[in-house]
Amino acid sequence: MKKFFRSRARDIEEKIEEYLCCISKAGLIFNEGIRDYFRDKHGRLEERRQEISQLEREADELLKKIKHDLYAHMLIPESRGDVFELLDDLDDIVDTTKQVLLQLSIETPAIPPFLREDFLDMTGASINAVDELVRGVRAFFMETQMVADYVNKVFFFEKEADRLEEISKRRIFSSEETRLSCKMHIRHFIEKIALLSDKSEEIAKNLLIYAAKRSI
Repeated sequence: MKKFFRSRARDIEEKIEEYLCCISKAGLIFNEGIRDYFRDKHGRLEERRQEISQLEREADELLKKIKHDLYAHMLIPESRGDVFELLDDLDDIVDTTKQVLLQLSIETPAIPPFLREDFLDMTGASINAVDELVRGVRAFFMETQMVADYVNKVFFFEKEADRLEEISKRRIFSSEETRLSCKMHIRHFIEKIALLSDKSEEIAKNLLIYAAKRSI
């Protein structure tokens, strides 16, 4: 991040890195939470949700401090708005992981065994999209020319999540053994998990614009 912040930078660099680590950790915990659900470890799932809630609080506090430092020290006035919007958008990722685990914990949808691998693969694709997005944000501060490479990877994993989302929906709605009400319930969770990759793609598109503005 030294190429982005040229003065009074050390503290804010560390805060931004901590913030990005919170985003990455939320994705990792979310992935394990989905696996816990399929292992019938609902107590562990609730622990994962609480871990993400704690991460969200930490991320919110870090974001407040980052914004304060950027204003107080008059850093990057020409890019400050873009940085604020970028970091605010990333907070939606953590919120989505928390909400999905909360809804799983409360609603306990009856997901049939034949969809287990589809759910896990789709979760993996969505988390990969989040991971590449975080790498892209790091590149925005350190090596702007690398942003497009990470963004392209976000796009790849988002398309993979979309593909798996469609496959999962087709499989559940073609099942003759599952009631329609259950199919609708399961579809809701399919869309929620895929939403992580959709949000990552939206943020990645904006990240490309911010990077292009920096290069002018």
